[in-house]
Amino acid sequence: MTLPRISAGRQTATAALAATLWLAGAEPVLAQAAADTAAPAAHTFSANVALASDYRYRGLMQSNGRPALQGGFDYSHASGFYLGNWNSSISWLGDSHPDVSAPIEMDFYGGYRHAFGDSGWSTDVGVLQYYYPGSYPDGYTSPDTTELYAGIGYGPVTLKYSYAPTNLFGLADSRHSWYADLSANVSLGFWGLTLNAHLGYQKVQVADASYADWKLGLTKELGHGFALALAYIDTNAERAVYTSAKGRYLGRATVWGSLSKTF
Repeated sequence: MTLPRISAGRQTATAALAATLWLAGAEPVLAQAAADTAAPAAHTFSANVALASDYRYRGLMQSNGRPALQGGFDYSHASGFYLGNWNSSISWLGDSHPDVSAPIEMDFYGGYRHAFGDSGWSTDVGVLQYYYPGSYPDGYTSPDTTELYAGIGYGPVTLKYSYAPTNLFGLADSRHSWYADLSANVSLGFWGLTLNAHLGYQKVQVADASYADWKLGLTKELGHGFALALAYIDTNAERAVYTSAKGRYLGRATVWGSLSKTF
């Protein structure tokens, strides 16, 4: 289980390069001015890879407290439409049943983002498919999940609502579950630090399975696309519901870290 990791894309320098060559004999200031006025790229592609101390999704442990390798790809169009894929190593499905072998989570998503000029307001709507390839015994409820989401943002703050018309991550009779997510990512203005705060509530249409989760952390930009993140994560998930077959409580508090690279 995971949120789409939609990373900022790179703008093409093709138009700027053409302007520079055309003005090869002009003053450098004129060439720079031509580069600065180049139109943004219509199509943007990016990729990301990360090593996390533990894969936590909506506060819950997905890799049994062990490191997880993660990464994905994103495409966005100047109109606001985007598509992406994100993947992570997991162990929670294998931990749930001895006859299950599903070590990878694959997420596919697409949607539309729009910013309202310089007002600071933005919207984001889309669909996300969680896919868990592997082998499962007869009668095992499929963990594959579809969610529809809509979000509204103002400055560094975002409020997002996700709705699952399918069963939620293998929980039988859990259709129509939803998740509300209030997040803020505030640049501190020094040392390349960003403050990350999050509060979420997962409503599950199964008795005693609903819970809240929260996070407080920092992200440090290291340059050349690298970033280091450190956070405190906790939940109030019911132990009787969210304890694995191996006896490990999936919602316990943790200090989490990751090192990521965006291309």
